Amino acid sequence: MRNRWGILAILFIVRLTIAFQFQSVAAVAPLLQQTFGAGIADIGILIGLYFTPGVVLALPGGAIGRTLGDKPTTIAALLLMTAGSLVMAVTDVWNWQMAGRLASGAGGVLLTVQLTKMAADWFAGKEIATAMAIFVNSWPAGVAISLLVLPAIGTAHGAGAVFLSVGALTAIGILLITFYQPPPGAGAGAAGSGRLDPLALLAVIVAGLIWGLYNVGFAMIFSFGPTLLAERGWSIAAAGSAISVVMWLSVISVPAGGYLADRFKRPFILAIGASLIVAGLLAWLPRSDAVITILILIGLIGGHPAGPIMSLAARVLAPDTRAIGMGVFYTLFYAAMMLGPAVAGRLAKSAGTAAVALDLGALTVLACPPLMWLFECIVSVRCRRAQS
Repeated sequence: MRNRWGILAILFIVRLTIAFQFQSVAAVAPLLQQTFGAGIADIGILIGLYFTPGVVLALPGGAIGRTLGDKPTTIAALLLMTAGSLVMAVTDVWNWQMAGRLASGAGGVLLTVQLTKMAADWFAGKEIATAMAIFVNSWPAGVAISLLVLPAIGTAHGAGAVFLSVGALTAIGILLITFYQPPPGAGAGAAGSGRLDPLALLAVIVAGLIWGLYNVGFAMIFSFGPTLLAERGWSIAAAGSAISVVMWLSVISVPAGGYLADRFKRPFILAIGASLIVAGLLAWLPRSDAVITILILIGLIGGHPAGPIMSLAARVLAPDTRAIGMGVFYTLFYAAMMLGPAVAGRLAKSAGTAAVALDLGALTVLACPPLMWLFECIVSVRCRRAQS
């Protein structure tokens, strides 16, 4: 297949498996607490474990992909994800649950880095914000599907059936990725030194921090939102369905944000404005009874910064630095996503409520606008030096 939008569709579906697998723990957290006698802090750690391998694998993951190639790396990653789900499905020992989660996360890291590089290969310089917005939209789509499907499976058949379902989906991803083809001239464009200049490296680091912090804030909704609603007396299924509203609306707002950024050439203003609003809504959610209204607003607005933020790294990465650069980008992202749920779980345990996790999310989103300004400053300095 050589049509770039068809390629994007394949990458979208394959990346959706990562979100589906990540959300599998949070979607059935009350069941896991009952089955294993785990507390909310333990659930937070198990959620965060999915991103732990990213801290050490994201950067070498870019080099692995550059050495082995796109298809072999993505297939190996999907095999790891499938194996991790199977381990979690068949074991009734908590430590093995953690081991399976780590194996799944390792595959998810390699797959995320490689798929992002593959998407950027096809769209660098042309509709990049729109394409990356559609690409990252696979995350809310996967989470939304999991929130609707997995609690029902877990309630009817147990947590093991949930993880078996996830393993089946990642196995399907292996079949889909065989249809991927690299863009014309991709091999020649990636034949350079692969070394980032200092300002490009700094810009990518800042971009990774922005993406990580924004996702920590957003993750608080679907990681601890169901528990927050359960504290208010909602059933597991009802809580999951309500939180899924955010993700389903994000399926619309994420590509809309990318389109608006490309159409009006104001990604910076769009991302900052939406981030400030989302921070306010996250802080409001635990303090209001208008749950559905707030969730709808988060869904409609929260997806807008995704495309502009994801396109930041592509602005400073050449084809020969794209694999390594995305490795750096995702190292920061995974560090944030590893720590975020674990810290939120600890805070929730200390406070006796999941509401504090939403407050933490509001603070992390609020930190994004200053970092966006810093990124623009770095890029401006880099451009001036290149012209002099």
